[in-house]
Amino acid sequence: MANEAAERLVEIKGLRKKFQRNEVLKGIDFEVERGKVACVIGASGSGKSTLLRCVNLLEWPDSGEIFFRGVNVLSRGYDTTTYRAKMGMVFQQFNLFNNMTALENCVAGQVKVLKKNRADAKETAMRYLEKVGMLQYIYARPHQLSGGQKQRVAIARGLSMEPEALLFDEPTSSLDPEMVGEVLQVMLDLASQGLTMVVVTHEMQFCKEVAHRVAFMADGVILEEGTPRDIFENPRHERTKTFLTRVK
Repeated sequence: MANEAAERLVEIKGLRKKFQRNEVLKGIDFEVERGKVACVIGASGSGKSTLLRCVNLLEWPDSGEIFFRGVNVLSRGYDTTTYRAKMGMVFQQFNLFNNMTALENCVAGQVKVLKKNRADAKETAMRYLEKVGMLQYIYARPHQLSGGQKQRVAIARGLSMEPEALLFDEPTSSLDPEMVGEVLQVMLDLASQGLTMVVVTHEMQFCKEVAHRVAFMADGVILEEGTPRDIFENPRHERTKTFLTRVK
């Protein structure tokens, strides 16, 4: 049997984060397995987005450990810039540069962070824009795109960095209902190709169909975690049952 630790890409232990007096994360244990999809669900304000932002160090945890390939990225002297580049992020509000075309949005990070030359960066960007069905819009600026198109460009931008995992923070919640499907289809395709993904979402059907693991968060803790069948068909915790009843 293969060494289980080798399959673990990211492991979080005892993660805590507070903003002023509000403790948002209260000792989170969580792991991300290579090539798998982990979905994090829960009511607004439960700490899901903060957890995701701590995983790629957009927020610095107050305490706890984050291990990437077995090394604690919070330890002194660790190269956090390289680590962040390996943890791609897709935001709820797209976070595209409005003064750049779709292509430029996908090239900029490669040149600045990965130090790639522009020709190679453009070739990579074109490949991933094609993958998400946006090749015909490469010279469009964000204001010329629909919400679904913006999010597909944002996904291509994340993929262009060729990260080891892609983190999605409620990627469909800012979209009109008719645009949700096109973004979820891109995510489903990526999952089928073995991309490691952590998805904070309210799309329960996506979780049921795509996730390997589902974690339910409430009040800054993970109350329970398991396979989609465990969580959706046999939830153990009353809070989980109540939440799932409300979102059906």
